[in-house]
Amino acid sequence: MGTTDTPKRIPSMKRQNRTALILRYGILSLFAVTMLVPVVWMFTMSLKANDTIFMRPPDILPREFNWVNYPIAIKQMDFFRALVNTMLITASCVVGQVLSCTLVSYAIARIKFPGRKIWFYAIIASMMLPGMIGTIPVFMLFSSFKWVNTFLPLIVPAFLGAPFYTFLLRQNFMGISRSFDEAARIDGAGHLTILFRVLVPMLKPALMVIVIMAVQASWNDYLNPLLYLHKKELWTLSIAIKAFTGQYSTSWNLFMAADLLYILPILVVFVLLQRYFMSGLGSLNSAALK
Repeated sequence: MGTTDTPKRIPSMKRQNRTALILRYGILSLFAVTMLVPVVWMFTMSLKANDTIFMRPPDILPREFNWVNYPIAIKQMDFFRALVNTMLITASCVVGQVLSCTLVSYAIARIKFPGRKIWFYAIIASMMLPGMIGTIPVFMLFSSFKWVNTFLPLIVPAFLGAPFYTFLLRQNFMGISRSFDEAARIDGAGHLTILFRVLVPMLKPALMVIVIMAVQASWNDYLNPLLYLHKKELWTLSIAIKAFTGQYSTSWNLFMAADLLYILPILVVFVLLQRYFMSGLGSLNSAALK
């Protein structure tokens, strides 16, 4: 009986798997459409004339494709200067956060010293504080250093660590066997050698996730550039885009064209690192539960 039932079950199992696969991709496609609609809407608005954007009934597609809106937006916001400023700040912040958080998390996870748990709990507790609580004191401090209208207030704090990234890396370090440390120490390796030549290659997916999160956070930062960068030649993209909005009128077509140019580098970074990002999310989720 068992041998005759098995061939009948195989087609039914394949049919069930096919149905589940179609249902899964159908749901994912529905969510993908809801996320793509705003981008498509921005793209169509960027090609319209400004006086036709709020027509009723609205036009789904532009009556005329005004591709000239993009070079106008690039010129008016001084796009390439703002892009260089943003890339410089973002790259510096990513390097600073990854380096500082890696060193701190390694020390807390692998080195035994007095007060290690207290420092770790202090880092966790600092995650509960709202980010706005230190805005005024930090601004007064950096103003006393004469750092206003420089990139230093945006870059230097990144080299002082980030609690959330430190916590995630510490949890990943705790998931790696100490036998790797002991084997390297027998060969005469010190802490820095163990960290960068033995352990860091094992944390590549987790580090890629942190890189993407740090790039996004720095690239989209609006408050800090607004506070410290008053000269136009120092503006980042997030500040330069605001030039299209005025008190009495807004050039919505140019604003949408500038927004699409603004998000394009982030999309490129995500596409290039997507494989590491998806694999790293699984390691971060499992490590956070340890």
